[in-house]
Amino acid sequence: MNRREFMQAALLAAVTAGCVRSSTEIEEPKPEPTAGIPRRPYKDGVKLSVVGLGGMVVAGLEQEEANRLVAESVERGVNYFEAAPTYGDAELRLGPALEPYRDNVFLVCKTTQRDAVGAQRELDQSLTRLRTDHLDLYQFHAVSTMEDVEKILAPGGAGEVFLKAREEGKVRFLGLSAHAEEPAIALMDRFECDSILFPVNFICYAQGNFGPRLMQHAKEKGVARLALKALAHGPWREGETRSYHKCWYRPVSDPALARQALRFTLSEDVTALIPPGDEGLYRMALGLASDLPPLSAAERRELLAGTEGLEPIFRTK
Repeated sequence: MNRREFMQAALLAAVTAGCVRSSTEIEEPKPEPTAGIPRRPYKDGVKLSVVGLGGMVVAGLEQEEANRLVAESVERGVNYFEAAPTYGDAELRLGPALEPYRDNVFLVCKTTQRDAVGAQRELDQSLTRLRTDHLDLYQFHAVSTMEDVEKILAPGGAGEVFLKAREEGKVRFLGLSAHAEEPAIALMDRFECDSILFPVNFICYAQGNFGPRLMQHAKEKGVARLALKALAHGPWREGETRSYHKCWYRPVSDPALARQALRFTLSEDVTALIPPGDEGLYRMALGLASDLPPLSAAERRELLAGTEGLEPIFRTK
């Protein structure tokens, strides 16, 4: 089962089992009422909250629940929201929930379509579902192979739609999300990308050597860095109870380790990160977001040393 199939199956299983509100066992750290979420520069004067809300968090929720979660997030300082057509009904939930705040948030969407016809269809659909006339950032989603890159850049490829959409004002910034270094680097080299959304995870860095090369390349190209998988702890073990139905990997659920994991990711010169799509894990990250100073050199060494023997979810081939 690939990641896309997992996400679709996970959403169905969560809704069927009534588990969409999973992870309530996490004890959410309580920030001071006046504590806000810091923001960092993205591009052209735009600043993003260091923790954003991924659409999987609201996928499967009732609309009123999604509205409350989005309102709470905005109130606490989140201005970075992301969706995708592959995230179940996330676009349909985020559209109405974000409508009162649309002018004050950074709205991101993406497409897995590699040809112009498919990409245009999904872009138009996403704009309608999200109830907006433009996206702040549109991304090539899950760029995983060199074949993806060639299709995107070919005549009649999705790249043409992205450039046209920017010219028409339907999209402000262009980017990609990826889980593989080689194709991501190739696309950044051959297409004008404003940002990349990529796994930045302490276990992947230490045990898989996965991430540092790409992050350095993006920085040298002037491509802004957004992070995924900060709270990934490793693959699910065979026979292990998968208590987080929206996570295809085993997440970090201990608040103390989660804080260090988030600090690690934000110490790697990224603008912002998207926590896992589980509501409880998102709330935990949100509770921690106001107090995530950079790791000291000693803290970084200790955190990475503690990954000995752990299996990363990604590694450099």
